Amino acid sequence: MLLLNLSMSPIKSINCSICVSTYNRPDALRLCIESILKQSHLPDEIIIGDDGSGSETAELISAFQKKSPIPIVHIWQQDIGYRLAACRNKSFVAAKGEYILQIDGDLVLHKHYVADHLRIARQGTFISGSRVLLTAEYTQKVIIEKKFKKPSLFSKDISKRYNAIYSNLLSAINYRIQRGKEQHKYVLGANMAFYRADLVRINGYDENFGGWGKEDNNIAIRLCNAGVAIRFLKFGGIVYHLYHDGEKNNNVNANEILLQDAIRSNTTFVSNGMNSHI
Repeated sequence: MLLLNLSMSPIKSINCSICVSTYNRPDALRLCIESILKQSHLPDEIIIGDDGSGSETAELISAFQKKSPIPIVHIWQQDIGYRLAACRNKSFVAAKGEYILQIDGDLVLHKHYVADHLRIARQGTFISGSRVLLTAEYTQKVIIEKKFKKPSLFSKDISKRYNAIYSNLLSAINYRIQRGKEQHKYVLGANMAFYRADLVRINGYDENFGGWGKEDNNIAIRLCNAGVAIRFLKFGGIVYHLYHDGEKNNNVNANEILLQDAIRSNTTFVSNGMNSHI
């Protein structure tokens, strides 16, 4: 009965911001924003954190701002290297929502994405979701057509297809049975959700993380150190990841050292975070 109640629980009536990270990929961002505006439950605002994109991205966002039923805020920072942590912190500071959904701008959202996250939101927790991967061929097709059609569960155009299974009941069961150690290793920064107050408590992302890698694991472990528990959203909150080449600005080794230091030191608050942008 508890599982059934959780699977049928109503959407939380809390103010919600969706923060989207992007960099010089307006073709993907177009599809992403369109999927947000087609949600069965709209967020209260869209914050686009831009890590230094050119004018084509700015023009695209401006066009959406003129026709969107909800506010769209464009936060741009100078392109001086991969600075995703700073980009996300600036978005958090600008966001007005009590609850923050965090995604990347190369994702297309299932129509119930926002509703699923708000249904599972619980004080004292933060959420990590998963993603379905799209092939290069399928991605090129939808980019050219400027229209996304959800592939079937058995399509050859997707991988990690188990993440495309949608079921409120299975999602509720998964929420109840989650166990295990070192869960911070499995978070996915492209699909996360937090209460804004919890982000403020730890000062958001650690901007000492430069280049790609481990910044999401770091914020997860610091939230856990602060007593905020990880919960994983499966069978709901589905996102489809448009294909791109592997990260070229990889800084995993140096960032791993910072991550291990946070684990050893039981770190919660960092000095170089959200407060740098207030």
